[in-house]
Amino acid sequence: MTDRLNCAPLIKEIGRGKDGARSLDRAQAQALWRAVLARDIGDLELGAVLLAMRIKGESVDELLGFLDATHASLDLLADPRGATAPVVIPSYNGARHMANLVPLLAGLLAARGVPVLVHGVARDPMAGARAHGARVTTAEIFDAMALPVATERAALDAALAAAVAARQPLFVPVGVLAPQLAGILDLRPVLGVRNSSHSLCKLLQPFAVPALRLASYTHPEYQVLLSTCFERSGEDVLLMRATEGEPVANARRAQRMDWFHAGVCRTVVEPEAVAAIGTELPENRDAALTAQWTQSVLAGESPVPEAIAAQIDAIFTALAALAPTVSQESAA
Repeated sequence: MTDRLNCAPLIKEIGRGKDGARSLDRAQAQALWRAVLARDIGDLELGAVLLAMRIKGESVDELLGFLDATHASLDLLADPRGATAPVVIPSYNGARHMANLVPLLAGLLAARGVPVLVHGVARDPMAGARAHGARVTTAEIFDAMALPVATERAALDAALAAAVAARQPLFVPVGVLAPQLAGILDLRPVLGVRNSSHSLCKLLQPFAVPALRLASYTHPEYQVLLSTCFERSGEDVLLMRATEGEPVANARRAQRMDWFHAGVCRTVVEPEAVAAIGTELPENRDAALTAQWTQSVLAGESPVPEAIAAQIDAIFTALAALAPTVSQESAA
């Protein structure tokens, strides 16, 4: 049994407000977040840590240290042995105004033999507090399309292998993939505000083998933070401005996409390279309507939005670097 972490000196550093607080180094951040995930601190300390970080904002070292602790808490997934390395798509925001195109992106990739793991929330956790109504989650569209959803960790590797064989994406609730992190996510209604776990869940690399993560940002300062993290970690990530909080191309507004590989950033999609949008999209964000439209695109009955096609090309460029022998043509 390990000694309980003394949080007071760490809280003293991070809890002095936006201007007076100092950042922890990576090792300190890892130790602190390990204790948070394991609930090896009291409720008072837990609330202090989460709110202090909310006010201060994470530094690069803190975010990397928190990720170190989070990844150490996971039961990592085996190699799904698809046509390429896996692609990991976080989906925690859902559709607020326009149709959620994460299932389309996932389905198009999976149809070409790519192992696709989508993780997130099954339902909008803040539905009751939203004046405009609940957001439509990716899991709800997966349900409407009868796509596979994992329900327990013990069967997750087999479920992913079956999905790859069927050329389908797999959705995994965050509570199955990262139960300790999900417990911190669940504190949002209690605290009334987001906490560091809401950033960390979107950065998970849950595989024991190299994988390509799709990541996104909503504010320019977070783009800088994430870019520095990915350059330092050397992992493979495709970073873009979020579409309603999701890492999927906006079918109505072209976005720049940056690919991070071996600590180097390359821009793989320039906004001006994507034509103005002309694709007919679902009339609203309804899950059943979105599912029906998505199935028509996957069946070749409706065109793929050009922005989504550009994102897929960028993903295959990144996947080729992870497994140089696999080309875009051989995965088709």
